[in-house]
Amino acid sequence: MTRHLIAAAAGLMFGFGLCLSHMADPNKVLAFLDIVGGWDPSLALVMIGAVMVTIPAFARLRHWRRPWAGQTMHWPTATHIDRRLVLGAALFGLGWGIAGYCPGPAVAALTFNPKEALIFVAALLIGGRLAGRFTG
Repeated sequence: MTRHLIAAAAGLMFGFGLCLSHMADPNKVLAFLDIVGGWDPSLALVMIGAVMVTIPAFARLRHWRRPWAGQTMHWPTATHIDRRLVLGAALFGLGWGIAGYCPGPAVAALTFNPKEALIFVAALLIGGRLAGRFTG
């Protein structure tokens, strides 16, 4: 139960941050990605701020023996760039550039832009299911 409460609190805080920073607003994201048109660099500051918090936090977490609500820390082990990674990153970037959403912000946008976000989330779930069939 503790693990679920921690996950819910983290998810709510993440979603609130996405909404507060306008990263869940597809028009703001698309303006950030449009470097040859009406480019809006303000989201770069949000991303820089996130990296400045994440790097020291992960450095500190590396010294933890176990997480708050689990038995072991689960760190990524993959170290090579393969076809699957490149294809996944390209599809992610393509979807982000077309819709202005990525998964986290789309879920957060369900609170203030439900019609549009719901279409994206539904397509995300269907695409995830189809990808599972192709990758095993």
